[in-house]
Order: sequence, then structure tokens, then C-alpha cells
Amino acid sequence: MEKPVNVDDLEWQTYRESERIQLRFKAFESEEARAHLGVCIQELPPGASTAPAHYHALEEEHVYVLTGELTVRLGAERHTMRAGSYIRFPAGAPREHCLTNDTDAPCQYVLIGERNRHEVVVYPDSNKVQVRSLGEIYPREPLDYWDGEER
Repeated sequence: MEKPVNVDDLEWQTYRESERIQLRFKAFESEEARAHLGVCIQELPPGASTAPAHYHALEEEHVYVLTGELTVRLGAERHTMRAGSYIRFPAGAPREHCLTNDTDAPCQYVLIGERNRHEVVVYPDSNKVQVRSLGEIYPREPLDYWDGEER
């Protein structure tokens, strides 16, 4: 049985891949807990994005904005989200998404997402695919089933 957790008791952690791809977050449980769903508070600084645009084969994600404003990319569309806004990114929908803070103030939001070790993530802008269970990323090049195989 788990105990309740208060966000004020959690430490901010930082994820920084580059000047553009960065955020800080408070995770309600550790990666070691391996819960089916992950829940965290994320804070996106001005000018930053969460990740390269992508979509998930198996995982669904939900975002609820607490404070500030951000832009969500859905394929070629851009939508502004502000405090009280909510969006769901369904699994298997081939429409990439990304969150970006185009303002001069931080934006905080709740992120809820599945954690599937068999996940496949597609990055259309860079034409690659991640196979999480293998821990690898590949160029996305369609092949015939028999390519490289003896018949």
C-alpha cells in the first residue's frame, strides 16, 4: 500500500538536452516504482520545448495546464493552452505533438502518461523511430518484408 504524496514535499529535478529542449519536473514516484502510469508536474521555461515532435504507438498522454501558457503542436497545427486547458494525445494516432513555451514566463502543467517498456515512438521531423524495449533509435525507412532475407 502506498502513502499519499504532497507536491510540496517533492524536489524539482531537471531535464536538459539542449538550450531548446529542457524542463524541470516533480515526479510523484520514482522510475524504479515502474507504475503503469506516470504523473508529474512539469515546468517549461520561456523559449523551451519538451521534446522533438513525436507520437506514440502504445502510450497515451494527458496534459493539464496549471499556470502560464504554452503552445501545443499537433501535426501542422498550433494551439495555445493556458491555465485550465487540457489535451489528450491518444496512443496510435499518427499525429505528432510537442509542447513549446513561446512566452517570457514559465508554464507549469500536470503530465500523465503511460509507461510501456515495449513502446515505439515515431519522430516525423527527423524520420526516425525509437524502439524502447531495444533501447535503440533507427532511421525510418520502409522495407519490404523479404528485404535481406532468403526465400
